[in-house]
Amino acid sequence: MQLDLVWKAALALTGLGMLFGALLAVAFRFFRVEVDPRVEELLEALPGSNCGACGLPGCEAAAEALAAGEAPPDVCKAGGPDTTAAVARILGVEVEAGARRVAHIRCRGGEALSPSLAFYQGVDSCRGAELAAGGGKACPYGCLGLKDCADACPVSAISFGEEGVREVAIDKCTGCGICADVCPRGLIEMVPIDQKVLVRCNSRYTGKKAVSLCKVACTGCRRCEKVCPRDAVHVRDGVAYIDFEKCDDCGECAAACPTNSIQVWTPLPGHPGLGEFTVPPKEHRE
Repeated sequence: MQLDLVWKAALALTGLGMLFGALLAVAFRFFRVEVDPRVEELLEALPGSNCGACGLPGCEAAAEALAAGEAPPDVCKAGGPDTTAAVARILGVEVEAGARRVAHIRCRGGEALSPSLAFYQGVDSCRGAELAAGGGKACPYGCLGLKDCADACPVSAISFGEEGVREVAIDKCTGCGICADVCPRGLIEMVPIDQKVLVRCNSRYTGKKAVSLCKVACTGCRRCEKVCPRDAVHVRDGVAYIDFEKCDDCGECAAACPTNSIQVWTPLPGHPGLGEFTVPPKEHRE
């Protein structure tokens, strides 16, 4: 009697399994969602960092949006121009090649040039330090040298420079701009990769007040404005800004700067992504 019950239960479960399998097969046939075969190709072309710089949850969502025509070919900021070109080929469209931009940190005031007024102990985050009385740095506009930008960079292009100030390896930087978004002091700007003359200060203080907090601060003296032959440099809110569309990298503004807050990027021969900032000779200054 008990054996009969076992067989009946087994047959019943087998029948139910076959019934549910058939129902699932029918449901799959009638309710399946067609996947664009380009999605897999697009996923291969995207960097896979899932950084979110495109405004979408990740690379898979970006690939789906691209295939559906809901995102432009250059939606991936972390991938840079190479990724955009690969995406355009897959989609069969043309994109206008723009000038590649890379991150530039507008500060070089390390510990010797802009000393700390207090020792910060806490979360290794610039935002956290900013909330804790400004992190103790003398210049309230200077780089705190903590981890926010470096942790946010999807390609590990940001590291410690001399005396705690962050620096960018432009041969790695893809120009996604994520670091610029997370910097609580707005120190990071995106500049054309071939731009050589750059302002390395973000201080809004002027005159003696500026240099009392950082020896290489922009003082707002406007000498750079006066010597620029292309009207490409202007002082706003106490600090110099360069119009990259007008600038021809002549270096006159850097030569005239009394505090070396404007410098010239000099690439190493044969290594355009590597180089150093140089100070114009003193004999060329006013």
